[in-house]
Amino acid sequence: MRKALVIVTSVLLVVFVLQFVFAAVGAFTKPAGDGAYALHSVTGMAVIPALTLLTVLFAVLAKAPGRLVGLAVLPLGLVLLQGLIAALANAFTDAGGASTPLGLTFAGLHALNGIVVVHVVVRVLQAARKLAGPAPVDATELPVPAGEPA
Repeated sequence: MRKALVIVTSVLLVVFVLQFVFAAVGAFTKPAGDGAYALHSVTGMAVIPALTLLTVLFAVLAKAPGRLVGLAVLPLGLVLLQGLIAALANAFTDAGGASTPLGLTFAGLHALNGIVVVHVVVRVLQAARKLAGPAPVDATELPVPAGEPA
């Protein structure tokens, strides 16, 4: 289960990297229609939460320390916050649908929160790799060479 935790967390990190690519695709699509951010939206609202839940499940099944399980849950909360921030950014437009300074501020917070989530996932991956690595050898368990007193 510990290797499965490393694998699913690695996949989650790759999907987060792709999420930034999908945001750029949406931002640079000309003309920007309703579907410009479709990949970004689907990934953020379905794929990332599902992978995050799998990460938590594998952390629990791998009998990871509570701190790692809690850290694995954190991206789910941050992704939910992402949706709220995006909704606020879209809500603060003028009567013509154009961006306002407040709406753009929320849009910037959306990007900043995305960076924070990636850092948390990197930390989860580091901890998962450490957990899955070989167990440290205790000096008292080392074999005694023949001919030496134990």
